[in-house]
Amino acid sequence: MSQSAPDDLFANTPASSGDYNASAIEVLEGLEPVRRRPGMYIGGTDDRALHHLAAEVLDNSMDEAVAGHASRIEVRLDEGNRLSISDNGRGIPVDEHPKFPGKSTLEVILSTLHSGGKFSGKAYATSGGLHGVGVSVVNALSSHTRVEVARDRQLYAQEFARGQTLGPLVPLGPTPNRRGTTVSFTPDPEIFGDRQFKPARLFKLARSKAYLFAGVEIRWKCAASLASEDVPEEAVFKFPGGLADHLAEQVGTRECVTTQPFTGSQDFPEDKGRVEWAIAWPLWSDGSTSWYCNTVPTPDGGTHEQGLRTALTRALRAFGELTGQKKAKDISADDVMNGCEVMLSVFIRDPQFQSQTKDRLTSPEAARLVENAVRDHFDHFLTANMERGRALLGSVMERMDERLKRKAEREIKRKTATNAKKLRLPGKLTDCSGEGERETELFIVEGDSAGGSAKQARDRKSQAILPIRGKILNVASATADKIRANQEIADLSLALGCGTRKDCDPQNLRYDRIIIMTDADVDGAHIATLLMTFFFQEMAEIVRGGYLYLAQPPLYKLTSGKETRYARDDAHRAELEATVFKGRKVEVSRFKGLGEMNPQQLRETTMSPETRSLIRITLPDHHEGRFAVKELVDRLMGRNPEHRFNFIQNHASDVDRELIDA
Repeated sequence: MSQSAPDDLFANTPASSGDYNASAIEVLEGLEPVRRRPGMYIGGTDDRALHHLAAEVLDNSMDEAVAGHASRIEVRLDEGNRLSISDNGRGIPVDEHPKFPGKSTLEVILSTLHSGGKFSGKAYATSGGLHGVGVSVVNALSSHTRVEVARDRQLYAQEFARGQTLGPLVPLGPTPNRRGTTVSFTPDPEIFGDRQFKPARLFKLARSKAYLFAGVEIRWKCAASLASEDVPEEAVFKFPGGLADHLAEQVGTRECVTTQPFTGSQDFPEDKGRVEWAIAWPLWSDGSTSWYCNTVPTPDGGTHEQGLRTALTRALRAFGELTGQKKAKDISADDVMNGCEVMLSVFIRDPQFQSQTKDRLTSPEAARLVENAVRDHFDHFLTANMERGRALLGSVMERMDERLKRKAEREIKRKTATNAKKLRLPGKLTDCSGEGERETELFIVEGDSAGGSAKQARDRKSQAILPIRGKILNVASATADKIRANQEIADLSLALGCGTRKDCDPQNLRYDRIIIMTDADVDGAHIATLLMTFFFQEMAEIVRGGYLYLAQPPLYKLTSGKETRYARDDAHRAELEATVFKGRKVEVSRFKGLGEMNPQQLRETTMSPETRSLIRITLPDHHEGRFAVKELVDRLMGRNPEHRFNFIQNHASDVDRELIDA
């Protein structure tokens, strides 16, 4: 028997590779990558991203102040969307840069990515800037930028447009009474469209920076046409009390559990930085949280928040043991933090953030440093005045009792459902036992294959799985009868147990969190959108209460040697390749769906509370804001297709054609 010849690998390949050759590979130089993909550097081109430009420039001046070289900063907003920020610091160096002959250091900083004085820590011990991209990104995304530097009693200026240098550094002569840097720029309409700086937002930003560093005076100015009742033409911010002053203003006349707030500051050992905090516990109102690192807001918290939560929780448990309150051992961090006004500001060397927009601090050492610094002070705060300590402990334990009561009620419902059969649950639901200290979670997953992986990856005590098949009914365009007759929606409503529409009661919700977990592709995004539409319309109170979350499964797995990282999307992949894996050969694999991950990968990247990242879906607190959301959902998901067509037509110009999946 003759063995058949193996198939020719090249038998059916075309003779030519077409137009995919060396000329098809682009190499972006200078600041062109920023203009092509602004979202990688400032998180998008919306209002938030626009105001991030202002924050980048202001952070540079604040770094100069924190380092002890500047005492005054001026923020000026003029007509024509022109913003100027100046300080009386050392001034950007203007001498020729040794690596770029013929170019001033100022030009190098403004026109080159990853150039700055904050890499080694020689010029700045603790700074908000890290990567040397902030001011160059501002320059790249501005139609016109002018920088003036007063240094060694001489004044210099240089101008730029859309990242391009317009001319050389120009000496303007002696200036004996001036020092520091002034950056004036106009955001580029080609990038941001007709979006304008909001005076109220910039005014608030300038004010908050003054609270964060007691040694700086910030002067605010704006054109008369931009002033309003809330935003004056001129103002001066200087707060010697720092965060304590900010907290007093925030609390106002509200009654608190303790008459004196818990405020203070502490230097870290070995010159590793410092921490400042201000906390109050209002009696009859909700609180708020403000987290900062090196004067940069970190709205998503991070490791410094974790350190504070741990310090307060452990101190209160110890105080409970001291005063004979045995139940205090069950106090959780949420019992302590929920409803309180918290402000925390840390200054540390070489901080690590989740992204360039610095929404979350990830430096591991920050948790330990903050916990150790705050713990002793809070112990003293509780024991120095025993009545104050008992009052706070009593208030926290009341919240703890409410939480444990709700948990017990859910466990009764769960046992009733599984043992006594009084409550019918959908057969597809793989419920959790509700045992242990962790809060319970329901994962709504896309398809049976993903459901199988999720069942193996879950924590059986705290995580329940409900698979749904395909795309659920669009409730925004369906009749009430059709919604009631839909099996997927019926199963979902039964699993949650909290009722719908006007009968929706978050107190009856059987889980602490509801997590939508779909594939990281277009279909997955569509299914997640349909599910969110369901919750917005049928269970709005659940969304308002902050019970609804979106999982963030990775789209890519990047491996180089023994190091493996996961990327959420193309932008995150590009960021990892440019930072963690820079200059290294990287093996990239793409997950087509959750079902392609093995249970270990799914647990590590998407389900484990220790390593995952979740997005909380909420609704505005005020009625006007909620109504605006309802209108948007109706427009995009409702019965009238014309509204969708209009939306697509109006926003088609905002879409980058290169990002469209052909």
